Amino acid sequence: MTASIPTRPEGFTLIDALLEEQRDLTAVERFARWHDTPGTNRRPSHRQLVPLTAPRPGEQYAFEVDLDRCSGCKACVAACHSLNGLDENETWRSVGLLHGRGRNSFQQTITTACHHCVDPACLTGCPVLAYDKDPATGIVRHLDDQCIGCQYCVLMCPYEVPQFSERRGIVRKCDMCHQRLAHGEAPACVQACPNEAIRITVVEQVALRAEYRSERSRSEAGAGSFLPCAPDPATTVPTTRFISARPLPQGLIAGDSNEPRLQPTHLPLVWMLVLTQLGAGSFLFLPPTPPPARVPLALFAWSATLLGLGGSVLHLGRPLKAWRAFLGVRSSWLSREIVAFGLFSKLALATTALLCLKIAPGLVPILMAATAVAGLAGVLCSGMTYHATRRDCWMGELSVGRFYLTTLALGAAVAWWATAWTGTGHAACALVLALATVIKLSRELAWLRLCPDDADLEDELPNGWRARGAFLMRYRLGWILRWRIACAWVGGVSLPLLSLIPGTAPKALAIFGLLVCIAGELAERLLFFRAVVTPKMPGGVYS
Repeated sequence: MTASIPTRPEGFTLIDALLEEQRDLTAVERFARWHDTPGTNRRPSHRQLVPLTAPRPGEQYAFEVDLDRCSGCKACVAACHSLNGLDENETWRSVGLLHGRGRNSFQQTITTACHHCVDPACLTGCPVLAYDKDPATGIVRHLDDQCIGCQYCVLMCPYEVPQFSERRGIVRKCDMCHQRLAHGEAPACVQACPNEAIRITVVEQVALRAEYRSERSRSEAGAGSFLPCAPDPATTVPTTRFISARPLPQGLIAGDSNEPRLQPTHLPLVWMLVLTQLGAGSFLFLPPTPPPARVPLALFAWSATLLGLGGSVLHLGRPLKAWRAFLGVRSSWLSREIVAFGLFSKLALATTALLCLKIAPGLVPILMAATAVAGLAGVLCSGMTYHATRRDCWMGELSVGRFYLTTLALGAAVAWWATAWTGTGHAACALVLALATVIKLSRELAWLRLCPDDADLEDELPNGWRARGAFLMRYRLGWILRWRIACAWVGGVSLPLLSLIPGTAPKALAIFGLLVCIAGELAERLLFFRAVVTPKMPGGVYS
């Protein structure tokens, strides 16, 4: 038995087809006709878009987006903004675009919000436990009163969901209008969509984990049935379901894929990372340094550490609540970094005090070793803080390795200055500084070569996201890159080697070289934040 194929009457034209399409009512028109029909059951029609029963154990609420119905009108964006009282530049729901390339003419609008992931990265990364995943509904909520505004969840979330509110000094995000759902009402975006393209459904968490993290889905380009050009869903297991009656064409790209965006500078973090790594490196060089040079070396390192930790507070929206940052030490690398450097700063103070006061000489070697170990642990936590974000430009060597090379180079630079200033033999420290700088600079230049001169950012590049970061460094941040390379060669290589020549002024060369090295590392850390390019949800053409 075969299904009958609808036939058109003879003489059926394009005008007739358009008129027939106009007679097909929209969601708004259907609601108006339903409302005006006498004797109609007055149950709100939007309740058809929410589940009739609450999730059972192992299930949770999730958004479902019908791509065939989404027209990109942004009524959902306006409704979310109005109901939640968002700031002018704050959006919890956005509309992006997918399109074909070349002769593949295709366009699809995408509405997205928080995916209320099964394993939310924002929750595991928060150092103050300001996120909560409701065990009954699975909704990931942000606890505004506990937030300190560190914005680490913004870096942890692969979908750029959390939004920082400058006026409030905290991060906020979509909570699926959980209060409305609790009373059987649809969320604002669901109720406002004129085409009923968004609805609330119930999904099984175990099934989603199996779909996105199984060996088969990991081997497929689409990583399951999530969405093209989106971040890898295996990272957090998002629950949003994108459905369509027609399969999406192959080779789709996001509307803003060929426009790599410069990321925020995070100046307080630039300052903190460089100075804390300088302090950790200096105390690493403290035991082998001749005794006359230990006091100025320890004083400089401890002062730099305090300046770095103090400056980091300026990054917080609510600095008075920073004392709570140890609460997430079980899962958050940021919390571990804060605890590690808190311990390091106290050990550094004790070591510096004993050296200056010249008391308890038997305890000094033990304290120096403990301080060096605590400093290295703090640097490891700093590197893992960014490695944990799963951003390709910060993975492995590009965060942990880079931070340890900075620690070695700046520690050698401070030791070079201290030994030259006290006249206790600076040759070894100068050679270590030159060697560390050459190694670090060679790794940075190797990364820049990932972006060829004739690269087309719309094509798939080898190491694509890293190549896009290299593109930003070379063509958008070129003056900072040139400054960083110049400072490295002058302060980290030329001046240390020049100071080995008899008859030169090692004191003047050492202090000038140290300052130039610090300036170069500040520039390198600025590039570290500004040029990180990462997969994200599809945006608009002018995003």
